[in-house]
Amino acid sequence: MATVKSILVVHPKYGELINETFMDEIQFSIFLKMLHISLASGDDFTTYNGNDFLIYLPNNILKECLLLGTVNNVLVSEVVNFKSKLEE
Repeated sequence: MATVKSILVVHPKYGELINETFMDEIQFSIFLKMLHISLASGDDFTTYNGNDFLIYLPNNILKECLLLGTVNNVLVSEVVNFKSKLEE
């Protein structure tokens, strides 16, 4: 059984700002720590993977958001099925 973790950032006025899903525990932890550091230090939240993934969220907007995390257990066969659909 695999674990799928999601982070959802929702603003009361602008709606859903970030909706990220992770299969990898380390990537999830890093992303969550980046959000926490941004909130704790008062800095803007920004991340870029150098290729095709960029997020910039000003701290004043991030402070007004609701951050939700979910954990779902899925069967390995469901993960394989999902990945095969992505490759099509």
